Amino acid sequence: MSKLYDLPVIGIDIAANFSVATVLRPNGDIFKKNFRFNHSLDGFNSFLELFYKAEEEFNRKPKVFFEFTGIYHLTLLHFLVDRQIDANTINPLITNSNKNFNIRKVKNDKLDSYSIARLCKFDDVKTSVYTSKDMLSLKLLVRDYYKLVDLKANAKKAFSNALYIYYPGLQKAFTDISGKTPLAFISKYPTPNDLLGADRYEVISFLKVSSHRSLVWATAKFGLILKIASDAFVLGINSATFTSKVRRFVSTNNFYEQQRLDLLDEIKYLIDSVPFSDSFNQNISLLMSFKGAGFISAVTLLTEMNDIANFHNANQLVAFFGVDPSVNESGNFKGDTNKMTKRGTATGRRALYALALSSIRKTKSGVPMNKVLYDQYHIKLKGKKKKVRLVAIMNKLLRYIFSVLKNQKPYVERDPRIHQQMFVNNTIKNNSAA
Repeated sequence: MSKLYDLPVIGIDIAANFSVATVLRPNGDIFKKNFRFNHSLDGFNSFLELFYKAEEEFNRKPKVFFEFTGIYHLTLLHFLVDRQIDANTINPLITNSNKNFNIRKVKNDKLDSYSIARLCKFDDVKTSVYTSKDMLSLKLLVRDYYKLVDLKANAKKAFSNALYIYYPGLQKAFTDISGKTPLAFISKYPTPNDLLGADRYEVISFLKVSSHRSLVWATAKFGLILKIASDAFVLGINSATFTSKVRRFVSTNNFYEQQRLDLLDEIKYLIDSVPFSDSFNQNISLLMSFKGAGFISAVTLLTEMNDIANFHNANQLVAFFGVDPSVNESGNFKGDTNKMTKRGTATGRRALYALALSSIRKTKSGVPMNKVLYDQYHIKLKGKKKKVRLVAIMNKLLRYIFSVLKNQKPYVERDPRIHQQMFVNNTIKNNSAA
């Protein structure tokens, strides 16, 4: 049952440049409908006038509800919170499933604001947790970081595809064409002609110095590249434009890399300057106790979940990240091709995915990064599809993360049988003490 039966409620449908509000009386009747205001200081102040008018009319502060819309709702949300107004955001999935109360197929801002107010007035709707300005700024910086990473990756992919046309086979010589040595090499010898016309010992010396590797390695690498260049001279399109394409790629790659490093420094600076810096840095250290978890992965997971106190159990955290399985059942039918919901944070899932991949791999010395998760992926779940196994690892990691952050203790890799025995012993001890 709704807890708002004696309060006025305001539902707001938010667009990019304006919003439409509907005010309901405590009894559910309409007090003010289709009040439109622009997303400007004057517009927000006009909404405040409506809010205070409703407060004066009913001698109660109205509760405000609107959908979170990515970014468009943020300025209004913080504007209202700064003025101690109870503003709440709700998941659009909730409102979308309840907008069909009208049998007519109608979709407009006026009806949407009314349906939001009506839904939140009469139903016990779950609202999203408020994110402080500092945490929001940090979250947006982290998401900008990933956008830069993607831009750099796209530039690399486009250039790698160009190599198939102008310099076929060069990918075989370098695993990562955007690495330090490959970039230096392709800048100095951008075309097969440039390499074929260069002095052998000069190229070998260049490779040795640039890579900080042995003379034997540099000589072998030169032999491979020379064969590739000889073939590419015949197979590739020997165009003078490729030299300029190489220069543009090197310049673009270096620009994005510098922007990435600058943004990383900005993230670190902001973390150290926010009011919650001590606890946040402590949580970063806790997450980095997982082998394979780097600084940016830890920060991403923390900013996306906002505060572990918002989650009462591990299942809620799993659902928030969208790695819980969907359910498709009706009567006696039970679907067996259910996928994960993916309704949670996509950015958080990205960091979690990277951590899961690291956890099921081995180090250069052949030792599993995480033996428990490695065995689960490669042995216990061997008969299942790769995606299914990886989602299971992501699910398990979130449960570990929940425990680590709740207990404020670093992650300890422990055999499940030992962990189970410890749980039994602790249960017996607690029962005896009671």
